[in-house]
Amino acid sequence: MAHLLLIDALNLIRRIYAVDCEQSGLTDEQILKSCQQRVKNATRKLLKITEATHAIAVFDGDKSWRYHLYADYKANRKPMPTALKDNLENVSRGFTDNGIKSYFPQQDEADDVIATLAYKSAQHNVKTTIVSTDKGFLPLLQEHIKVYDYFKQQHLSEEDITTKFSISKDKLHDFWGLMGDKTNDIPGVKGIGKKTALEILGQYGSVENAIQSTELKDNIRKKIETDIDNFVLSKALVALRTDIEMGFKLSQLRLV
Repeated sequence: MAHLLLIDALNLIRRIYAVDCEQSGLTDEQILKSCQQRVKNATRKLLKITEATHAIAVFDGDKSWRYHLYADYKANRKPMPTALKDNLENVSRGFTDNGIKSYFPQQDEADDVIATLAYKSAQHNVKTTIVSTDKGFLPLLQEHIKVYDYFKQQHLSEEDITTKFSISKDKLHDFWGLMGDKTNDIPGVKGIGKKTALEILGQYGSVENAIQSTELKDNIRKKIETDIDNFVLSKALVALRTDIEMGFKLSQLRLV
């Protein structure tokens, strides 16, 4: 049975690189060499754990549609270290040495490419495992799509979502749309934090239902209605696209 392994390449590489940078006395060259080897070892482990038949490691392109929709998207995100950025292709050999294709899109973010591949594969009943610590993939969880945290060495479930966010999977987009996402500089609704967002969605199920209800508190209604444009914007920014044009077929990702 086909099993597609989708690796969020920079999510894996940057975390491994950060650990290597904490080792004292190493030169940039030694850190990069260690990172490449550790990426190679991690990839080998992932192939063994998942027993994948197909695989791809996806990198980020430059300035996706989100930057055009919202100029401050990821504005305060710490940039990739220059030494790593200049040597990404060498580090990516950790994937290719294991027979996994590295994909460098021109503009699309890895998240959207991965979401598209997972969604289209699931439609054909192909089992898919996404390797990432990015919470944005969690709404994709379903029978044929799993998310695996390599660093915690565990698959994430819908129960994990409820435990971590105190909310069900289907309400995550409204939840992040209300409270925003500081890690990506997504604004959310001014004056509404986690507690209020949970109260709104716990009672009404969605922001749309909340606005239509006569029971919604006036102060909360005012905050949402005043900042509704930011809610709509934020919800769009946190949602992953599943319609990216790939230019290749699943058969081309088969592992030899």
